[in-house]
Amino acid sequence: MATLYFHIPFCKCICSYCDFYKVGALNLMPKVVEGMHRELEERSNYVAEKRLTSIYFGGGTPSLLQPSDIEAFISHARELFDCSDVGEITLEANPDDLTEEYVDKLAKTSINRVSLGIQSFDDEVLQLMNRRHTAREAVEAVKRLKRHGIDNISIDIIFGIAGYGGEVLQNTLREAVALDVGHISAYHLTIEERTKLGLMTRRGEYMPISDEESEAEYLLVHKVLKEAGYEHYEVSNYAKDGCRARHNSAYWQGVEYLGIGPGAHSFSRDNRTWCTSTAKEYAEGVVTYESETLAPLDHLNEYVMTSLRRVEGIDLGFIAKHYGVEHAERIARAAAKWLECGVVHREGERLAIVAEHFLVSDAVIESFFA
Repeated sequence: MATLYFHIPFCKCICSYCDFYKVGALNLMPKVVEGMHRELEERSNYVAEKRLTSIYFGGGTPSLLQPSDIEAFISHARELFDCSDVGEITLEANPDDLTEEYVDKLAKTSINRVSLGIQSFDDEVLQLMNRRHTAREAVEAVKRLKRHGIDNISIDIIFGIAGYGGEVLQNTLREAVALDVGHISAYHLTIEERTKLGLMTRRGEYMPISDEESEAEYLLVHKVLKEAGYEHYEVSNYAKDGCRARHNSAYWQGVEYLGIGPGAHSFSRDNRTWCTSTAKEYAEGVVTYESETLAPLDHLNEYVMTSLRRVEGIDLGFIAKHYGVEHAERIARAAAKWLECGVVHREGERLAIVAEHFLVSDAVIESFFA
């Protein structure tokens, strides 16, 4: 099995917190789209098994593409891969792109899931983040998708924003729950160095919240969404029954993936590769890559890292079988202190972080690394 990812690196405006590769030069988009079709053709053999389970359009802002361009990518993928098991085809979208006309056309494509970057239902927060939609537009976008029969919807929200916890966060959570979508991704704001918020922080114009405030907001998000019927199945992800994100879950389970486009990453067997071309270079046909080879211990550490971010946790029996009994025993010893303080729980051979303590997952994961 494998998954396919298309990276659309274009944005009309740059969010103040985002560190993903993106550009504002929309004039390059037609040539980049052409190049992505060439790259898809040339690299289709990168994954060992050409049977896909999901396709994902990320970015950047994939909803800047016309629905016909999106469908052309999907059709091309069907020519090159066995797509009979593809159960999820996701488009990331900005709410203000989802006009009545756009959604009408989108509903006629193979897209069956939309991930909306809402981030907040407070207009002041949206302005701070340099988002180009309003809270009202976000609500209308969800309703419009549902009216057109696209009801497999995920929304992103961000918490941990200085000055906008408390009632502002509670209101965002109420609005999110009221939309009755199947999936919610709730991310703690991270201050990345190469972003506007990073610059504001260095200048003293923005002060990140304290660890205590972070924990309080995290627990509020967990409590509200859990009580609303969402399963907290991964550090930042909540889903109603049957609505887990298949594509992202495949990443966390070590499934191979092919990434297409400037800045996209790919993974197959013992190799990870990423495209280092800028959008301008890519549009001119100059496509370059960097790569790394993964040793057995790299695979073990990645298994630990991705598995401990999920409610299923790690399987000591699996580790013993594939990486050696000594590693399973070492991890079991390292887990003792986390078990004692209730951060980790054990069931048989499985060790998992208690969802209420996902916020400290990095510390647990690091203590388990080889």
